[in-house]
Order: sequence, then structure tokens, then C-alpha cells
Amino acid sequence: MEPAPELAPGIRYAVTDRHGGFSQAPFDARNLGGATEDSFEDVLRNRELTARELGLAPDRVVWMRQVHSATVARVSRPWGADAPALDAVLTSEPGLALAALAADCASVLLGDPVARLVGAAHSGRVGTLTGVVPHLVAAMSEAGADPARMTALVGPMACGHCYEVPEAMRAEASATLPALWSTTRQGTPALDIRAAITAQLTTAGIGEIRHDPRCTIEDPELFSHRRDQRTGRFASYIWLEDSNGPK
Repeated sequence: MEPAPELAPGIRYAVTDRHGGFSQAPFDARNLGGATEDSFEDVLRNRELTARELGLAPDRVVWMRQVHSATVARVSRPWGADAPALDAVLTSEPGLALAALAADCASVLLGDPVARLVGAAHSGRVGTLTGVVPHLVAAMSEAGADPARMTALVGPMACGHCYEVPEAMRAEASATLPALWSTTRQGTPALDIRAAITAQLTTAGIGEIRHDPRCTIEDPELFSHRRDQRTGRFASYIWLEDSNGPK
């Protein structure tokens, strides 16, 4: 993997792809999702490999039990096998990486370099509608972060031209979040999760919003549940460097 880029001063992030791990088809090869049908032993090997390639301690990565909720928690260490059901985390612990899994949903990373706080959220259709990202921004603000100082990265996801849904679902969702309304290239009803999350971040006053614009359905380098059904999960990581550099 390439060296982790900087999201803001003292804050690093990474977005994985499906290459370079140990999993066998159809989860090949760097599947990081433990709630798949893949061998969990291979998933753990992939997680350890990825952490080491990023310069992280494998036992210093926080994994969530993602359930499409708006629940947020502040963490100071990994949960291990007892991770609670939630979809966003934040920390002020240097070297503690936060990971959000995806295979069509969005991962959203947030960092305030002055308050030394970082956060990660998993936001699909349900999580976006229930406001997991605004909840994370609020939790970070309560912990001392300033939205105007925050930088956000909105990761790869199923794009608004590919995320086809029934007309009734589009109508109901866009009644709550108008930015969700979209159509596919074929003219059928769709949802634009990226546009909706961007609108939420803008409303929350986030100072800088960046995008990894790749569409998971269109890009074979990424896992996509909608494209492949039985497949793996890639991850977006964020962490604070400590005073001695990346951990």
C-alpha cells in the first residue's frame, strides 16, 4: 500500500482496495469485513497486514459492529470481540486508528487538528437518513472540536447514477433529505448518498470537505455488494499521529 496521506496536520487516513490480502474468491483478496462469509482467520490476517503496511499497531485499530444506526461513541481503545452495535466513533488517542467498513455505503472521516480529535462514520441510506454524520459532528463538537476547523473525507460509495431504488423509496427518502433525489443513467429512480452527506456536512459548518469520488459499483478495484452480492468489505482508516510520528 502507498504511504497514508495527511487529512490535516497531524492526522493521517487511508482507504483500502480489494487487492493484496489472503482471502479467496469471491472475497479476494483484502477483505476486512468480519461479518461476511469469508474465513475470519483470513480477515484477521488481512487486518493485521493492512495495519502494519499503514504503520499502525494491529491491536490499536477500532472496528465497529455496524448496524446502520446513528449511534456514536468516544473510544480510547479497541473493543475486540465485544464491539457494541454502532456506526460512528471518535477519539483523541494518538496512534489509535478508527476504521469504517463499506461495500457501497459511505465511510466519512473527520479530523480537527487543533482539538486533536478524529472521527469515522459508516453512512448508508438508513444512516444518512437518521443523521449518523451530523451526530458524529455534534459529538466531536461536544468533545472540543470546532466544525469550522474540521476537514472531512467522504469515501467511495455507490454513486447517484448507479444506486437504483424503487420510486416510492426515492420519494420517501428525498422528502426527508432533498439532496438524496437522483436518477440513474437509464432514467430510473436512484439515491445520491454523496450529495446528501455533503449537504449534511455543509449544514454542520464543516470547514473543508474532500471526496474520494470513486463509485463502488463501477470500480472493480473496490468491493460492491450491489454488483457482486457475495463479496468483501474495504475500509477507511483515520488516526492521530503521536509526537514521534505516525503509529
